[in-house]
Amino acid sequence: MGTGIPCMWMRGGTSKGGYFLKGDLPADTATRDAFLLRVMGSPDPRQIDGMGGADPLTSKVAVVSKSVRPGIDVDYLFLQVFVDQAIVTDAQNCGNILAGVGPFAIERGLVAVSGDETPVAIYMENTGQVAVATVQTPDGAVTYAGNAAIDGVPGTHAPVPTLFRDTAGSSCGALLPSGKVVDVIEGVECTLIDNGMPCIVMQAQALGATGYESREELESEALAPLRARIESIRLAAGPLMNLGDVKDKTVPKMFLVAPPRSGGAICTRSFIPHRAHATIGVLAAVSVATAALLEGSPAHAVAQIPAGARKTLSVEHPTGEMSCVLEVDDTGAVTSAALLRTARKLMDGVIFG
Repeated sequence: MGTGIPCMWMRGGTSKGGYFLKGDLPADTATRDAFLLRVMGSPDPRQIDGMGGADPLTSKVAVVSKSVRPGIDVDYLFLQVFVDQAIVTDAQNCGNILAGVGPFAIERGLVAVSGDETPVAIYMENTGQVAVATVQTPDGAVTYAGNAAIDGVPGTHAPVPTLFRDTAGSSCGALLPSGKVVDVIEGVECTLIDNGMPCIVMQAQALGATGYESREELESEALAPLRARIESIRLAAGPLMNLGDVKDKTVPKMFLVAPPRSGGAICTRSFIPHRAHATIGVLAAVSVATAALLEGSPAHAVAQIPAGARKTLSVEHPTGEMSCVLEVDDTGAVTSAALLRTARKLMDGVIFG
């Protein structure tokens, strides 16, 4: 596309990527994906010929459009552009990139400012779920400046609190797609769970790890056997999670959990699914926190669970923590989940593929 098309580059949570209006992208999926691969510079480990940052966390795309659904402001399609493969997939959500959707929608005129704070109801096309993001809009415009801090992002920014509705079974059809709190796969007790993101949660010690390894250690040659075993479990679990053959899919995500070390509820180390994550995904954090509430699960055994119907679970990760606020009913089932994210506009202009 020699003339380029409009694009806003944004950081959403601990990820960043390109935000597009749906009408600005090619309508044909294959043509669109080919364009996005060129935009990111994939496939190439350095993504040197594109805007991607040589990391799955910086090779992401949001496609946004005005919604015609009752009570919904915008529709949001998340696309993961692989770094070293010519693949663009819509097989998962991204709650980090979601943090920028509300500000982007207001900036592009899809949603009118309604006061000092503007709620934006977002339909997540990947999974058919709804999130409501509250965007700071003093003086009739989006502001990215504020005092909210999230681990994994330097400095402070305007808060974007986000409430998730009906996330259970978003991709797998049920919160526990196998129907069990615990499945034993290749001798390892696992919780197969989907509360917004398909995840497999295992105790780190069950795989010979501590759960406190650094990202560099997890990706080192010394821990190649650990990664191979994790992948073997992932491939075996795919059909049990109604995901089929997951060899070329970005879900399920893989989680090693351990007792908290820094005053949180649980400590995590995650693979997304092959690279170790520097932090933790938003909806993955919700899923892991939910797993920690399930009595008898590997996560529950190592977690410190607060009392009360509203539970704030601090999920520790390699660079800090992410707090999930979960509401539970009389049966202990999670009825809603909310998190705090931030976002920042980095660039607005045209991009070439």
